[in-house]
Amino acid sequence: MGEIHHYASLPSTMLKAAELAGDGCESGTVVVADEQTAGQGRFGRSWYSAVGEGLYMSEVLRHKICPDSLPLVTLALGLATAEAISLVAGVAPDLRWPNDVLVNGKKCAGILVQLCEGVLVAGIGINVNQASFPEELARVATSLRQAAGREFDRDRLLQRLIVSIDDAMESLMKSGRDATLRAFAAASSYVSGRRVIVEPNLSGVTDGLDPQGFLWLRTDDGKRQLVLAGGVRPA
Repeated sequence: MGEIHHYASLPSTMLKAAELAGDGCESGTVVVADEQTAGQGRFGRSWYSAVGEGLYMSEVLRHKICPDSLPLVTLALGLATAEAISLVAGVAPDLRWPNDVLVNGKKCAGILVQLCEGVLVAGIGINVNQASFPEELARVATSLRQAAGREFDRDRLLQRLIVSIDDAMESLMKSGRDATLRAFAAASSYVSGRRVIVEPNLSGVTDGLDPQGFLWLRTDDGKRQLVLAGGVRPA
C-alpha cells in the first residue's frame, strides 16, 4: 500500500495524483479529499462532490498497460468499487458499462481512468453519506446512506477500496483480460440481454463484451455494433 495524501479540499484528486505521478511517486499512492471544487467525470463532465459526504479518491498505478487496455482497467476498477461497497455497506451493486456503479438502479459511484505520461491515474468517486441530492441529480443518483438507511465511515470504505483495487489489478495483470471480462459480465445486468439507449442516438439490446472490454449492441435493425464510447441508459 502506498502513501495516502489527505486534503480538506482540492480542485480534483485526479489532477493532484497526476502531479504526484509526474514527480515520481510510488505505485499505490492515493490522493483523497473531503471536497472537490472541480471533480472530473467522463467526457469533461463534473462530479458532484459534497463536502465531507462522499469518498473522492485517485490512485497512481504503475502497471505496464498499453493505451488500448484502458477499457479493461476501467472494468477492473468497477469490480473493485462494487466489491468494496458490498463488503462495507452490505448492499448489492450493479455495474453499468463502462464506469458506473449502481445501487437500486441509481448511480452511486463512478470511475475515471487516464494514462498520464505512461502512468495510470484512477479516479473513483462514491456517494457515501449524502442524505439528498440537488434536484437535477436526485432522479439518477443515490448514496450508500440512502440505500442502507445509515451513515458509513469513509475512511473504512477507503481502506477496503484500496485493497479491492489491488486485488482487481493483480487479477487483470496475472490472470489476463478474460478473467476480468467474465467477472464484469457476471456482475453487470447491462452486459447482455438488456435493452438500452446509447447516447446520443443508438438503441438496441446489449450483446456481450469484446476482448478489449467494449460493448456489443444488437441494434434495432438487426446489426451488431461495437460501442466504443457513450452513455448507456436503460430504454
